[in-house]
Amino acid sequence: MARIFPFRAYRYDASRFDLARVLTQPYDKITPVMQERYYALDAHNLVRIEKGREEPDDSPQSNVYTRAAATLDSWVRDGVLLQDAAPALYACSQEFIVPGSEQHRTRRGLVALLGLEDYSAGVVFRHEYTHTHARTDRLETLRHTRAHTGQLLMLYDDSGAPVTSLLATAMRQAPGSEFADEFGVVHRLWPIHDLEAIQFLVAAMADRKLLIGDGHHRYEVSLAYRNECRARGDGSSPDAPHEKTLVALFALNDSGVLVLPTHRTVGGLSGFNFSAFRKSLAGIFDWYAYPFSDDGERAAALAEFRHDLAARAKGEAARRAFGVYAGGGVFYLFVLRQDADLDALLDGVPETQRALDVVLLHRLLLERRLEMTAEAVEHERNIHYHRDAAEALSAVDSGAAQIAFLLNPVSARQVFDLALAGNVLPQKSTDFYPKLLSGLATYRLDG
Repeated sequence: MARIFPFRAYRYDASRFDLARVLTQPYDKITPVMQERYYALDAHNLVRIEKGREEPDDSPQSNVYTRAAATLDSWVRDGVLLQDAAPALYACSQEFIVPGSEQHRTRRGLVALLGLEDYSAGVVFRHEYTHTHARTDRLETLRHTRAHTGQLLMLYDDSGAPVTSLLATAMRQAPGSEFADEFGVVHRLWPIHDLEAIQFLVAAMADRKLLIGDGHHRYEVSLAYRNECRARGDGSSPDAPHEKTLVALFALNDSGVLVLPTHRTVGGLSGFNFSAFRKSLAGIFDWYAYPFSDDGERAAALAEFRHDLAARAKGEAARRAFGVYAGGGVFYLFVLRQDADLDALLDGVPETQRALDVVLLHRLLLERRLEMTAEAVEHERNIHYHRDAAEALSAVDSGAAQIAFLLNPVSARQVFDLALAGNVLPQKSTDFYPKLLSGLATYRLDG
């Protein structure tokens, strides 16, 4: 069963600090440029804990992890971070504009502690594998700080909407905090202290299956640290602090749950020839060309190309398709032929995964036509990932990549159903937007 718990969160003293200047994006989204900007914004910006600078004279006694722990302790001691007086669950929302559009959405969820469960328990499900380096970094941070500053994004099926209804009631009140981040996303948080409401939410979540949307590394680090604590004999109670992690839970049918596509570029392939690559797919894909000869024609061709790609994901025109660009003044739409034999083409791939464009791209185009090994893809050799389609196309124009593949997004429901059926997808198959900010509500294991 899914066990959620209220907790006494540590939050920035809003009377002293502008939250927009002290909170950060999750650690894995902080680029070197963002890291420097966060450092410059405020002396109490969470980047010092979330993703601190490495120094030339770092040692086992003084390093990014020891500094993070010392900084957190000093901020609690000095009242920079204040602990809520009573345990609470926290309703949260993110109001945003869908990237590349003018569409407004609001995602609504619940911040809580979650009792850790091994994947084998059938309570928490993953949809992608993790990488050793990121796990090692996060584990060291947790060992030293004994705190979770960021929430894992998790999805659940709220059939009948009991949780959604209660959260909507809580959100009729003035939020406990409200601010806009650097991407224009408005974040709001409502502490829920009412005991009856807390008990209702705890009971309502008990029979839910949970999918990790964002935060696979942090969840597995939480499991690893729990196991370390158990091995040391730090307490065997299922309610012990190390038996829990910090999550934000969102209903699958929430209108604000958005998955963006992650596009791919490939480069550094010896002997790559686009014409030969295209011909190798004859009989599997039909292709349509969108040529251009100058900037004006390029803009018109790109608009038509992207419109047609999006149209393939819905309605009567729905067909499996990729946008493909290898330079040469032409965009291509590769559309899977209706008579393509996926059983033969994707032999060995579970039937449930064959319906996903990202699986078709990786297994057929990348591995079997471009001869990229699964190991090379896993370690990001010859492949790069882009949220912004324009960035992927520019990589080809600049010569940084040989070919770009643009994808339509997978739906949250597809990911949920596949994960619960035991499927793990290629890395970066999903990009849940917007990201949950770190530092909005911190869970310290020591109090």
